[in-house]
Amino acid sequence: MSDFDPAADGGKLTLARLERFLMGASMALLCGLTMANVVVRYFTDYSFAFTEEVSVALLVIMTLVGASHAFKTGHHIAIDYLVARGPRLKAAAYRFSMACSLLMFGLLAWYGARMAWDDYTFEVTSPSLGVPQWWYTIWLPLLSLLIALRVLVLLLRGEK
Repeated sequence: MSDFDPAADGGKLTLARLERFLMGASMALLCGLTMANVVVRYFTDYSFAFTEEVSVALLVIMTLVGASHAFKTGHHIAIDYLVARGPRLKAAAYRFSMACSLLMFGLLAWYGARMAWDDYTFEVTSPSLGVPQWWYTIWLPLLSLLIALRVLVLLLRGEK
């Protein structure tokens, strides 16, 4: 059963399917915005000023959703030369790496939430569009929390 097989989950809406959709949608929007900006700049010598801030937000969303999906499917890059040599070391190294990931994404969620709250409290606006900055920064703590919860579940289940 392939992770990217649409029939693998019986057509049900699962978190993995939602993640794949969000990754694809954000990549499509990013490519469309960038292509439109390139075409307009080529023909008019002007560019859309807002594309950079929207592109950065889409890249953050795509990266964090992709990281969550990679945790679940085990597709993160791993250097396991020493770990593969000892079966007892393998389980301990897995738990240690998951605990470190949990700590890192927990801290990212905490400090990201503080940053988004500051943007909201001080009414910071984005440079190009002038929309509230927290519209962009709220995704960092939310998606980091999603990853932290996913890592916690994997750590408690002992899944690899």
